[in-house]
Amino acid sequence: MKFIQKIFLAFACYSVSLVFAAYPDKQIVMVVPYAPAGSTDVLGRILAQVMSKDLGQTVIVENTGGAGGTIGSARVAKANPDGYTILFHNMAQAAAPALYAKLIYDPGTDFIPIGMVTDVPMVLVARKDFPAETLQGFIDYVRANPGKINFANAGIGSTTNLCESLMKSTLSASWTSVSYKGTGPALNDLLAGQVDVICDQPASTLQHIRAGNLKALAVASKDRISSMPTTPTFSQSGIPGFQLTVWHALYAPKDTPKATVDRLTKSLNNALKDPLLIRRYSEMDASVAGPETANPTYTSKFLLSDIERWKVAMKNAGIKPQ
Repeated sequence: MKFIQKIFLAFACYSVSLVFAAYPDKQIVMVVPYAPAGSTDVLGRILAQVMSKDLGQTVIVENTGGAGGTIGSARVAKANPDGYTILFHNMAQAAAPALYAKLIYDPGTDFIPIGMVTDVPMVLVARKDFPAETLQGFIDYVRANPGKINFANAGIGSTTNLCESLMKSTLSASWTSVSYKGTGPALNDLLAGQVDVICDQPASTLQHIRAGNLKALAVASKDRISSMPTTPTFSQSGIPGFQLTVWHALYAPKDTPKATVDRLTKSLNNALKDPLLIRRYSEMDASVAGPETANPTYTSKFLLSDIERWKVAMKNAGIKPQ
């Protein structure tokens, strides 16, 4: 009898190991909580392409935009925690509690972070025929024409909106905020001259800047960036100390099995070493996370810390949750 029990136990353990080893055995959905063609979408699609090779299954990107990324986040928070629905999101994941009073999920507890992915600087970009050529010129124009500037953003709570809000607070400026359901639609109107400026990442704006269809006024990084070497920083242009880089991370729903999260974290780290991803991210001045940050432990601590940081920042800016 003991012999039979041992055989049964061994078979059971072997069967369980097969279940874990089988992951993934079908395609994985990576939810990007914004419209197509925005910066987060571009970065997410590159990551999905490279992770597909490592996982041996297609990682498809599905855009679930709206409400500053909270609709897509809510979708993943409610998804089956089996590793087949994951979230690629930017720092707006941490800012959401400071902006939305009735979130139906908790960014800090309803997800298991898989790991950090990248940091990207923000750039203030204007329509090509905007009167100002520099950030100081923009500031002068805003102060001379209060309320007349149309400042686009990708939705309340998006990174573009966060940058705009911090600028408005810093400058004590007055302009009209124009919210869209994603960066793509906002850029379309900026290119058409329907709005005046947007603060966004190089991933979505660089090609238009290089083509002369938009003009970069300043970058919100400590130093100038390689893709726009002639564009000064905010600090060099009239707003000392103004810096804002956008971090991105990958998440699974809470209760996702540890073995599944470990496999996704391993795939993420392999992807971040891939020459294609490194080259594509570098072209957009997106720094690539290393293994010390591309893991659940670091990302979880960072997320919780950043949630508190944005609560303080929004309170100081006079912005209350709605």
